[in-house]
Amino acid sequence: MSKLEEISTLLQEGDAQAVIDAVKVAIDEGIDPQIILSDGLMAGMDIIGEKFKKDELYIPEVLISARAMNRGVEVLKPLLVDAATEVKGTVILGTIEGDTHDIGKNMVNMFMEGKGLEVLDLGTDVPVTTFIDTAREKGATIIACSALLTTTMERMKELVEAVNASDIREKVKIMIGGAPVTERFCDKIGADCYRPDAASAAEAAVDICAG
Repeated sequence: MSKLEEISTLLQEGDAQAVIDAVKVAIDEGIDPQIILSDGLMAGMDIIGEKFKKDELYIPEVLISARAMNRGVEVLKPLLVDAATEVKGTVILGTIEGDTHDIGKNMVNMFMEGKGLEVLDLGTDVPVTTFIDTAREKGATIIACSALLTTTMERMKELVEAVNASDIREKVKIMIGGAPVTERFCDKIGADCYRPDAASAAEAAVDICAG
């Protein structure tokens, strides 16, 4: 097993300390930090994402692996900054105003970061204007919005209408998700993308950012 395969396996097992140790060894062996990130940590998280989509893993197991990945990334960060690693795209993420649920949103955050995207998580109960103002300020490619309550889903429509009326419409795509949200609802309100789970949402975001 190569060192990169070992890092991927340890991440899938959720062994954070072992991931840290293996990443440090890989650095000492002269492996490019970007390769460690992409072929070790991100490759492992991709496998976790696939298993999650197939219901082979559940949220607690995903969270453990995500924590292990984050610990590995912390070791790499100083080296990645020095190497001026290119970010694939910027996503503004949040739960829509009136809704304080965040488990699904946090999962999306982890998977998107695992794909190499820069995610600015605005948290929960986020007003429409905050999504738009932040997207404009950060030059974001995607606004990703979640809702768990049927009563707050209509705020997603308000978000789409406000983005359509803004100066950033040609620059940003709107992704929506959450338990009560459907593809049909996405089409109805004119959002650009809907995905039923965090792993596929991250994949779609990468595709959008790639153009």
